[in-house]
Amino acid sequence: MTPHAELDQALSRLEATLRSVDMWNTPHPQAEAFDSREPFCVDTMELPQWLRYVFIARLQALVDAKGPMPATCDVAPAAEAYLQNARPSTRRLVVEAVAEVDRIVTEA
Repeated sequence: MTPHAELDQALSRLEATLRSVDMWNTPHPQAEAFDSREPFCVDTMELPQWLRYVFIARLQALVDAKGPMPATCDVAPAAEAYLQNARPSTRRLVVEAVAEVDRIVTEA
């Protein structure tokens, strides 16, 4: 399987995971929110918004275009920090799904 196909599957699993823990149906951020210069747009978006509208969207566009992968991807620690007070099962599911995307991108 190509890295792009593997990433496509991992992004689908991440979306399914976010849906299963009720973190997918987040409001679309205002246009200005995307102009943030902070990592993960922490000053303008909640992490579920960033995952859906920035992280997954950009990586899906990369998959669709078969573009070059970023050199590294390390989003799982941010997800872990954001979810520190969430139910352990929710935290585990989301962090594992994000870590899988991180791994695929970094190893590609």
